Amino acid sequence: MTTATTVTTKSVAAPTPWLKSPTTWLTFATLALYAYLSWRRRWMSDDGLLVLRTVRQILAGHGPVFNVGERVEASTSPLWTWLLAALGTIPGPALEWLSVFTGLICAVGGLFFAMDGARRLYDSPVVPAGALIVCALPPFRDFATSGLETGLAMLWIGLTWWLLVRGKAPKATAFVIGLGVLVRPDLALFSIVAFAALVLRQRPRLRAGLGWLGVGLTLPVAYQVFRMGYYGLLVPNTALAKEAGTSNWSRGFDYLLDLVDPYYLWLPIPVLAVAAFLSRKSRILTLTPVAGAVLLAAYVVRVGGDFMHGRMLLPALFALLLPVMALPLTRKTFALLAGVAVWSVAAAGWLRVPYANDHAAVGVTDERAYWSWVTGHEHPVLASDFLGEPVMRAAVDGTDATRAPAVLVYSYGEKRWYTFPTDRPYVTLAADSMGAISNLVSLDVRVHDGYGLASDLGSHSTSIPGGRPGHSKWLTAAWEIADAGRGDVATDGQLHVFTPAEIDAARQALRCQGEQNVLTSTRSPLTFGRFMDNLAGSFSRTGIRFDRDPRAAASC
Repeated sequence: MTTATTVTTKSVAAPTPWLKSPTTWLTFATLALYAYLSWRRRWMSDDGLLVLRTVRQILAGHGPVFNVGERVEASTSPLWTWLLAALGTIPGPALEWLSVFTGLICAVGGLFFAMDGARRLYDSPVVPAGALIVCALPPFRDFATSGLETGLAMLWIGLTWWLLVRGKAPKATAFVIGLGVLVRPDLALFSIVAFAALVLRQRPRLRAGLGWLGVGLTLPVAYQVFRMGYYGLLVPNTALAKEAGTSNWSRGFDYLLDLVDPYYLWLPIPVLAVAAFLSRKSRILTLTPVAGAVLLAAYVVRVGGDFMHGRMLLPALFALLLPVMALPLTRKTFALLAGVAVWSVAAAGWLRVPYANDHAAVGVTDERAYWSWVTGHEHPVLASDFLGEPVMRAAVDGTDATRAPAVLVYSYGEKRWYTFPTDRPYVTLAADSMGAISNLVSLDVRVHDGYGLASDLGSHSTSIPGGRPGHSKWLTAAWEIADAGRGDVATDGQLHVFTPAEIDAARQALRCQGEQNVLTSTRSPLTFGRFMDNLAGSFSRTGIRFDRDPRAAASC
């Protein structure tokens, strides 16, 4: 007698096709919303235009310089600069519009990888969560199209996260992780945490792990050698100008609160943290972006923040939101995610900084609102849009009217330009906000700023105690007159603000060893010997500082 055994198999529903998944449609709806909101606030910052001056020099065959004959790295992000230079070979579109579109595409791409990384982390249907914060906050929308590297930073952070969660192709992941320092030097902090997470997840043998490290470091190390030999410094000139190695914790905390308080960020972020805890996934992957975000934010706070509202903290905030960009919608998380959605509507529609319409703000400012106001354009994008600002218009008109080499300097007290004769075969323009100006004058005009962003002298001067965040240096025009000008009287015979004694003191200071070391490294012809001398001397040269007061500096 035999017994028949009946085996039943439980049918498993086929997975929902990717294009038909609600998660997919919610993700693309969120991306479309962010792209639309960012496009509505499209613009170019003056600092973004500053980057385009270097791009134009590259495309003209002069190399990655701001001024012909001066090897100064006036852009903080090498990867952003060279990306725009590559796209600039496309005939037709203006560089400004290429920069705007590229920044927007990068920012949206970064949000996509961030959200899809969260979907992969939870391995279940998810709904937008932290992504709503990105859509709601004005700074995330403003700096997507500002001409700065913010969109590229979002893309790199999002892609790095996506690759870590995906857990495949460790060499490719290591290579992408290594690019952080080329997006922004401070993003190296996130790279360190991300590489540690890669090793902890994959548990490679020592030889394989060292190979991954080598892959990640190849391009950054190669560029660092180039920077030291070509520019003669260990860091970008902008980092020197902003004294990125100093500490000002008090001002930095104020900058942090300037982002957190107006939007009540202390409400949605803890709520999302609780929702993530209820969803419970990989501790390594969850804690990695949080640790990286803390390091990035701590660095920004340490150096004293910046003058642009929210800008320097956006990478840290974006990284912090990675594990909660999208979350599973369950009975436990429903109320929490609904609360975040309500907050996002309020933040996008009504929450703003108190100085949004205060165009006289001199601390932290709403940079987009300021330039829209001062130029008279709701969406200032082209450099020519900035001609609505009187000082810029006067600078461009004065340069165009100069028929012979000269030194042009501006008197803020008298609100006029002075023209000094020169023996140099070029025009030197001592400007203030020089991003737009430098794109409206000829590439052979040497444009220097008192802040030192594009000036080999200005970046090595001492800071003004208590100066504006990110713009704490100001080298008076007497130095420009002493460097390139002949005599101490303007061509119209008038001299009211630049005294002969001050100019003579600056000329004496320029003969000092430190100043000569700086000028030789940037202005001498680039031979193999000069490259090697710059390389070896970059360590000590980076630390050179001279007093911004010519009389004090004259004593060497």
